[in-house]
Amino acid sequence: MFDAINERNIEIQEQNAQRRAVADELKATPNKGAENRARRKWFRAQLDAMPPFRRVTGLNTQPHIRDTLRTALNVAIAQQVMPAFNPAAHVELLPGTKPKALVWTEERITRWQETGKRPSPVMVWTPEQTAVFLDFVAGDRLYLLWRLIAFRGTRRGEACGVRWEDYSAKHCSLAIATQLIQDGWEVHEGAPKTDSGLRLIALDGETNEGLLTHKARQQTEREAWGEGWQNTGRIFTQEDGSLLHPGKVSDLFERLVEAAGLPPIRFHDLRHVVATLMLAAGVDIKVVSETLGHSDTRITRDIYQSVLDDLARDAAEKVVQLVPHARKALAAVPDVVPQVDPASRLPRMAPPRKDDATQQNRSA
Repeated sequence: MFDAINERNIEIQEQNAQRRAVADELKATPNKGAENRARRKWFRAQLDAMPPFRRVTGLNTQPHIRDTLRTALNVAIAQQVMPAFNPAAHVELLPGTKPKALVWTEERITRWQETGKRPSPVMVWTPEQTAVFLDFVAGDRLYLLWRLIAFRGTRRGEACGVRWEDYSAKHCSLAIATQLIQDGWEVHEGAPKTDSGLRLIALDGETNEGLLTHKARQQTEREAWGEGWQNTGRIFTQEDGSLLHPGKVSDLFERLVEAAGLPPIRFHDLRHVVATLMLAAGVDIKVVSETLGHSDTRITRDIYQSVLDDLARDAAEKVVQLVPHARKALAAVPDVVPQVDPASRLPRMAPPRKDDATQQNRSA
């Protein structure tokens, strides 16, 4: 079974690479000119004929498949539907490794600009970099979506699937009760990723007011579309009210990041940005875990330990920068410690004589 999954993964990767190559050719072909328009038409036809972009079943997902299968077979054994042997209990899988989340420091940005390689698949913006992004997208139609994820850490599917009925302006809160799940390129509605994903998140005042403005703007779009409006009840939609495709939202995010001149992060890494902001603000890790919808604080701590280390080093640097004389003093330290003339030393205090000590005791 798992051999077949790995073979399928190879096939998916090859098809994704072919689709990406054609998409890059289409993107690089200008719109002007009859020949270019013909080429673009041919590339689009090629893309339509290709399988949609799909995700592979990674090494971190396969153990979950095995565990689910093992549980189901144990139930069948208990009900005497099958012999008392569970083959899933004896399956050995390659260990999956989770990459460390790293902060985009100045040194890492410089290295990335030189080599084009990211230090880790999981990269995190600093608070300052996050501010640059939010300022850049302030006029974007989906600004509130970017803000919600950047400050509250909702998952991509949760943000795309959140409904107006889940929002309370009075209580400044948003219930995460559903999400849009991307399967290949198909999208369907489902429950949050885990039971802990069902949660109520608090909103700051600016986000709360922004959602009310967003709702009024959506009503204007609804009136403009008239009968063509699709009443999905979602907070974040396309211009005609139809559902946002999570994959297209990720593509838009990547384009905005590049246009803002920021170091790249994945769309999902915005959740890591939230953790960074909250941890930097001194928020208790249990609150961080609940906000992100983690089932255990150990998950949060394991994911963000490297981020905590980076924040600690950054804090140490900032403390030193507040006292510039400390840097000057270090720079002034000579390589060779000068020899001190014994004659210049302060004279040592001679110990009191025994008869003097006796006289002092009598006086006391």
